[in-house]
Amino acid sequence: MTLPNLIILYVKDTKASTAFYRKLFGRDPAFEAPNFTAFPLDGGFTLGLWAEANVKPQMPGSRARGEIGVTIAGDGAVAAKYEEWRTEGYDIEQPLTAMDFGPTFVISDIDGHRIRVCEPDK
Repeated sequence: MTLPNLIILYVKDTKASTAFYRKLFGRDPAFEAPNFTAFPLDGGFTLGLWAEANVKPQMPGSRARGEIGVTIAGDGAVAAKYEEWRTEGYDIEQPLTAMDFGPTFVISDIDGHRIRVCEPDK
């Protein structure tokens, strides 16, 4: 069985993106080089940040669309995280909203990658 364990985002400035995710996650990367940074995440995943100018092979056309999902369990936990990140000045793309799957909001990183926060599936 082959299971995914690495998500890679192409970023304009690896150093600036590393600082963004270091603050967002509250942890240091496991690996940091001029063109690539790796943050180990809970559950066996790693988030890689790769300088888009050095990606091989280059990505043709427009950027892919998608989101990184962050689930937070607990009554009111999503709303509390929203207030925390709003107060800290993160770029809010979608304010706290009730959707079919529960409370959610979306921020974006400095490269425009979307990060959605919601409750875990029950």
